[in-house]
Amino acid sequence: MTKRRYFEKPIYWLMRAVTYFIVIVIGYILYDIVRGGIGTISWEFLTTMPRRSGAEGGILPVIIGTFYLVIGTVATALPIGMAAAIYLTEYATQNRLTRTIRLAISTLAGIPSIVFGLFGLGLFVIFFGFKASILSGSLTLACMILPIIIVSSEEALKAVPQSFREASLALGATKWLTIRKNVLPYAIPGMLTGSILGVGRAAGETAPILLTVAAFYLPKLPASIFDQVMALPYHLYILATQLPDVDAVRPMQYGTALVLIVLVLGLNLAAIFLRIYFRRKYRW
Repeated sequence: MTKRRYFEKPIYWLMRAVTYFIVIVIGYILYDIVRGGIGTISWEFLTTMPRRSGAEGGILPVIIGTFYLVIGTVATALPIGMAAAIYLTEYATQNRLTRTIRLAISTLAGIPSIVFGLFGLGLFVIFFGFKASILSGSLTLACMILPIIIVSSEEALKAVPQSFREASLALGATKWLTIRKNVLPYAIPGMLTGSILGVGRAAGETAPILLTVAAFYLPKLPASIFDQVMALPYHLYILATQLPDVDAVRPMQYGTALVLIVLVLGLNLAAIFLRIYFRRKYRW
């Protein structure tokens, strides 16, 4: 026992030091972005059109484009992902086929985003003829986060005790009524949390939208789902790599980065608040 404690203490302090180091690094990055971007954020910056290929002016089309992509992604991925998770957990026979499907879903969750971008380019942009558009970008992002939604929703459904299902079925309820009344209310916090975190990841991705929807410079708002848009991640990439006068556009870089971070953090906070709300509403 003494020997075990002798080895445990250094490992404990090592893990603690690594944790503190990660927190310090992330804190410094956030501090640097806030310090560099807070002076750029203004009503004019958020609500006016860009000028000089985005090097000056505001980022209204960038924000609106990102908003459209997030809405399209949620509308596509959320119902499909949750429905797939409900089927795999509650209806599908647990055999080799379902295990293979789960393995494939878990594998897809770890594929780099650029691969999904190439997939969206080949399928939605070229094969279906949607071209570079909001529709192509939203469908590509939906495919990217679909495995995350399915996996997180499955875990939330499995966390609901089996006795809840058995008691409902024993009272004569149908399978769907049991799921709707005795399973989903208790699983929905975890399902929504995982789903919103997946959407937050999609909102910050550059590679998929680079190939399917993002435009270098569009000083106008989109008129339909078949239009290209500017988006926050790609716009930040353009500001950082494609414009010659880096020092002149540095405030724009920091301001855009700060808006993107606020958006992603806002989605994560929404997931936390939804989880807290539903857990208080349905206690078990």
